Amino acid sequence: MITVHFVSSGGTGTALQCRTGQSLMQAAVAADVAGIAADCGGMMTCGTCHVFVREPYAGRLPPVFAEEHAMLEFTAVPRQANSRLSCQIDLTDALDGLTVDLPDTQY
Repeated sequence: MITVHFVSSGGTGTALQCRTGQSLMQAAVAADVAGIAADCGGMMTCGTCHVFVREPYAGRLPPVFAEEHAMLEFTAVPRQANSRLSCQIDLTDALDGLTVDLPDTQY
C-alpha cells in the first residue's frame, strides 16, 4: 500500500491508502474522491479525471503519450505543464506520497 494525497481547489486534502497496480483514477473512484468524475471509466475519452501532479512526482511519471496529450487539450480547466489524466497514472511503490491538485471543475 502507498499513500496518495488529493488536494481540492479550495485547499482541502484527502489522504488515501492505495494498492499499487491500479490507476490513480481507479483509487480515487473507489474512495469517492470529490473532483474526479472519470465519466469514461478510464478509457481516455472524456478528460474528467484531470489532475495536476506536484513535484517531485511529476518527474517520476512516464512521458505523456500522444492520446493523453490530445485529451488534455479538451479538459474543462486549461492544462498546465504538470497536467495528467489520472487514468494514465499507474500507482507504484515509487509514487508513495504522491500529491495531486484537483482542478476547480471537470466539466
